[in-house]
Amino acid sequence: MSVKNGQADDTAGGSGLERRDFLRALGSTAAGAAVAAPLLAAGPAQAKETGAERTKARYRETEHVKAYYRTNRY
Repeated sequence: MSVKNGQADDTAGGSGLERRDFLRALGSTAAGAAVAAPLLAAGPAQAKETGAERTKARYRETEHVKAYYRTNRY
């Protein structure tokens, strides 16, 4: 690239894309690939709990829960 009369001469070589446009496209492609990679690598979703585990009682009134109730006057 040469400079004549204060303006750059872009006629030498080139593939139709300016350098800045090429780097912008390259960055966008890399970002898209980084986002898509975990999505493509993930397998099918599996349930972490069985039906019996989902329906079992979970609340337990332990000593620290009773102390909380006493402290907050529930």
